Amino acid sequence: MRRIWGVGRVDTDLTAAYDRCRELHRRHGRTYYLATRLLPAWKRRHVHALYGFTRYADEIVDRTEELPPAERAARLREWSTRFAAGLRGEPVDDPLLPAVLHTIAVFDLDPADFTSFLRSMAMDLTVASYPSYADLLDYMEGSAAVIGTMMLPILGSSDPAAAREPARQLGLAFQLTNFIRDVAEDLGRGRTYLPDEDLARFDVTRDDLYAARAAGHAIPKIRELVEYEVTRAQAHYAAAAPGIPLLSAASQSCMRTAYALYGGILDEVAAQGYDVFVRRARVPGRRRLAVAARSLLTPTGTPVAIPGPAFQPALVA
Repeated sequence: MRRIWGVGRVDTDLTAAYDRCRELHRRHGRTYYLATRLLPAWKRRHVHALYGFTRYADEIVDRTEELPPAERAARLREWSTRFAAGLRGEPVDDPLLPAVLHTIAVFDLDPADFTSFLRSMAMDLTVASYPSYADLLDYMEGSAAVIGTMMLPILGSSDPAAAREPARQLGLAFQLTNFIRDVAEDLGRGRTYLPDEDLARFDVTRDDLYAARAAGHAIPKIRELVEYEVTRAQAHYAAAAPGIPLLSAASQSCMRTAYALYGGILDEVAAQGYDVFVRRARVPGRRRLAVAARSLLTPTGTPVAIPGPAFQPALVA
């Protein structure tokens, strides 16, 4: 029988749980996994644990599409219940939760952040679109901003209070970058993360988006919409930039790399004329390695280069 683990007792399954989280990260989070390799070894497994938690919940929602939404919702609730039991110190029989619970205990992470994340994952089962950017931000509070606050104690900071909001903004920047890159993929799941008010601003309908997905290329007004969303994401990167020099010296190269590579996805979107239907934007492998090497050689405390034009709209405009 499998051995079980609770917050109050370390078990041999803990190593296996961390290994499971690392494998999920390696397989599904290539950009962030590369950046994480620049962290001290003792920090890496805790980042893998957070990634494993978020990825596993996402897979319950998005990788079981053959199941009806009600059954997927039931699976997410059951897993959330197991997680809550582990937080209370009860034994948990699960392949990766022991690592997550251990990381929470080691860094005294706020359980409310994890509750907020699970709420947003549940929204994906019932919400197909967002009327305004304010509504999307409410979703991203759980799906992205709290990831920044979860990560901050692991990364360490000379001024945690000052670094908190930039960490949240970086989570939002990364999430919006994913939404922009993955418009076609999300349409395949019946979802649109580009706010309805933005579609209306550029006279784009959902039928236009589905037609672009079917054709494999975007019409001009869709490209204009995507360019606007790229500029909005760049505003979040600008708001996140002051936080990276505040991180502990051992964590700065990791987050400089992640910052530059995720921002680089937006560069690739721009390079293909803001047509996210012609191909999935990716940062070339050589550039990824060059960014990581440059980050390692950058002196601690150096400001990061902010992507995008000097003019940027208000974050919720």
